[in-house]
Amino acid sequence: MTTVLLFGDRRLPRPLAGSPSVQITDPAAIDEAIGGAGRVAVVGDDADLAAVLSRLMRTERLDVEVAHVRNRWPCGWLSARRAASRPARRVPLIRDDTGTALVGAAVWLPPEGSPALTGEAVVDDVVLFDGESAGVRIEPTLTMPGLRATVLGGRRRWISGRAAQLGTTGVRVVRDGVPGRRETKRSTFYRHTTGWLRVDC
Repeated sequence: MTTVLLFGDRRLPRPLAGSPSVQITDPAAIDEAIGGAGRVAVVGDDADLAAVLSRLMRTERLDVEVAHVRNRWPCGWLSARRAASRPARRVPLIRDDTGTALVGAAVWLPPEGSPALTGEAVVDDVVLFDGESAGVRIEPTLTMPGLRATVLGGRRRWISGRAAQLGTTGVRVVRDGVPGRRETKRSTFYRHTTGWLRVDC
């Protein structure tokens, strides 16, 4: 049985009408909502899915299969239909040094009021930039080594690796569209030791 997690004011998709569902208005409720579920369908955006994966990672429950259902027609209807029946496969789980999972993309941006990001960023042993940059975009990949990153502005050159690290005078970190609470001087995104079970829908 698939347990459906409805984030915000999202409604239960019709193809999942026969499944138990829980409305999630507070991330603290995720653990109880998942309970003993073997598969969950997350109806929400990338940040909502990342919140679920973060909780599964922290509670060592990465054996739970996870489907992501987006509320966009016709994609949302199709993904909802597939969420309960498609097989799951283990893919890399990307997290950062705060223990937060990454699903769509993260961006390292200059501090508020600054024209450039100053410091050094590397992916594994490859230097992305050393000096100044407009910023960096990091994305998880569905295959090893797990992530890729590129410098913002100009011609993009993607570098793949297990980890992306930044040391800087100051950076704003945006994870899946959600800005961090404060600027920091270091940030790392890397592949977790265990991947997550992604339902292809």
